[in-house]
Amino acid sequence: MTSDPVPPILNGVAALADSYDGYILDLWGVLHDGERPYPGALECLERLLAAGKRVCLLSNAPRRLGPVVGILAGMGIGRDRYHHLMTSGEAAFEALLNRSCAWHAGLGRACLHLGPEHDRHLFEGLPGVERVEDPALADFVLNTGPSCYDAPPEDYGPVLEACARRGLPMVCANPDLEVMVGERVVECAGTLARRYAALGGEVRYHGKPHAPVYRRCFDLLGIEDRRRIVAIGDTLHTDIAGAAAAGIDSVLVTGGILSRTLDIPWGEPPCPTRLAPMLAADAPRPTAVLARFVW
Repeated sequence: MTSDPVPPILNGVAALADSYDGYILDLWGVLHDGERPYPGALECLERLLAAGKRVCLLSNAPRRLGPVVGILAGMGIGRDRYHHLMTSGEAAFEALLNRSCAWHAGLGRACLHLGPEHDRHLFEGLPGVERVEDPALADFVLNTGPSCYDAPPEDYGPVLEACARRGLPMVCANPDLEVMVGERVVECAGTLARRYAALGGEVRYHGKPHAPVYRRCFDLLGIEDRRRIVAIGDTLHTDIAGAAAAGIDSVLVTGGILSRTLDIPWGEPPCPTRLAPMLAADAPRPTAVLARFVW
């Protein structure tokens, strides 16, 4: 932690190269905007690999690894540009498959899915899990987010209330509250989960900022010294808080979801006086700040 009002604002990732061997990189808001890579992001990945750094992509996407690999490849972010990938969706799938803790073991098998149809693969590969449409028939809720980008989360009020009345536990496969899709702000599964919790519903989250997903990344990177690992992300309550809880340094990218809050065009450095109030003394602070993920 630093006592300065604002951590150093760096011009690029090159300034970090001597300090870290492993990089845990967020996707949405750092590498791409949900539709295409940000300018300079692909070159930065190439420069990291050329410098011998280990790169693990960590996303709160509520999807398994295979579909995310395909989506990234479609944007030009092929498997040759990173070493490893982990997602909150994969973490949720593994927890539902293995049932290795008492909470997951007690969920039952009848699943009510809240989310778009393209997330169905998250439970279709689970032996014995049956999808139901009626909360009265469900044992638990799997929340992957609103059914489409334009679906108001308020539309889910009746089903959330019905599930809460029955005391159904919820598995949230994406703790994010919102992301940028191009120029739009889109609410995520984390927003639905918050509303469910406010109704008294019990929620178990998978993904950032929770510790298990970081342990998976550490295993994948194979770097024992945590001081040589840094996480780079654009969200304070997931990326930066998660890195702090995992005991590693972090870098905040302000060109993602925070660009709207800071009222800055993409790629422009943030004004320190506007950034300072967001970095409250009692909240996890990034080690440094980047306007965008460039070398």
